[in-house]
Amino acid sequence: MANEHGAPSLAELQPVSVPDDAKFKRRLRALQLRLLHAQNHLRDTADLAVCVVFEGMDAAGKGGAIRRLSGRLDPRGYRVHAIGAPVEAELRHHYLWRFASRMPQLGEITVFDRSWYGRVLVERVEGFATTEEWERAYEEIVAFERMHAAGRTLLVKFWLHVSPEEQLKRFRERETDPFKEYKITPEDWRNREKRAEYEVAAEEMFRRTHWPGAPWTLIHGDDKQHARLRVLQEVVARVEERLPELCALPQKD
Repeated sequence: MANEHGAPSLAELQPVSVPDDAKFKRRLRALQLRLLHAQNHLRDTADLAVCVVFEGMDAAGKGGAIRRLSGRLDPRGYRVHAIGAPVEAELRHHYLWRFASRMPQLGEITVFDRSWYGRVLVERVEGFATTEEWERAYEEIVAFERMHAAGRTLLVKFWLHVSPEEQLKRFRERETDPFKEYKITPEDWRNREKRAEYEVAAEEMFRRTHWPGAPWTLIHGDDKQHARLRVLQEVVARVEERLPELCALPQKD
């Protein structure tokens, strides 16, 4: 089981705002450029894979953060997997099977929009997994992550949070915007009614799956620009920490 000491908590999150659009755009460009340099280095010389996992509340900004994270990368070197309910063929295997086949190869960046943590979140709350199954999953997940970390995969895990008030505002905007209406479903409204249960499940998930090789980073997403910058900052910092030789490369703004 993961070491529970030092795990983050939703209670620690506070809304943060980016001062202005111009400053946001400058920071975004600089971080995207650093990540592109890192991707090129990964592909050409590094013996490392990068796996970025996104979990969080509905309408917390996962999709927007992923677009900014991947928007300037070479499309040949990254993949984004949007994870939904397992199909019939996947249900015939252990639940981690469909994720193992999507993990990045050395030199690649892979992003999961939802992940194996569905077993201890939606499957737990909605009753799709038995208590025995989701209780057992914490140790299975940490073992899965440890195995990949030992195989030179860098795991970066995000939880994007949003206040109930901002979430409601975004839900209503999605209902009236023809370019966003596909994002809102009756399931989103049902999940909102169970928000307290999802928060309890998330807190236990942080406690039991936060470990040094794959810590959780919690981000308050009420300000979308702040959340997007924090995601990029964390990924860049974690990759550069593992690849210190990047610091010696010329950085162009």
